[in-house]
Amino acid sequence: MQFIVKAYDGEGMLEKRMAVRPRHLEGMARLGSHVICAGGLLDESGKMKGSVLIMDFTDRSELDAYLSAEPYVLEGVWQKIEVERMNVVIPKQ
Repeated sequence: MQFIVKAYDGEGMLEKRMAVRPRHLEGMARLGSHVICAGGLLDESGKMKGSVLIMDFTDRSELDAYLSAEPYVLEGVWQKIEVERMNVVIPKQ
């Protein structure tokens, strides 16, 4: 199952996001093929304000397990998370 995750940072979290970012990226690298595509959401000035992840897991409970251990969640960077099922048609090779 593929999922799109839109995660929005809390107000004033850019500095904390940048401090936690190395742990976030290490975790994303360990997920391997579960990550189809990922990147930062940008505000009008080009600063990161959140993240978009397109993920592939067996089911929603696996995605939720990942999110429960995600450094941006544990450190309170992401304040609002939206998850929807998705049908990936053209994956990046």
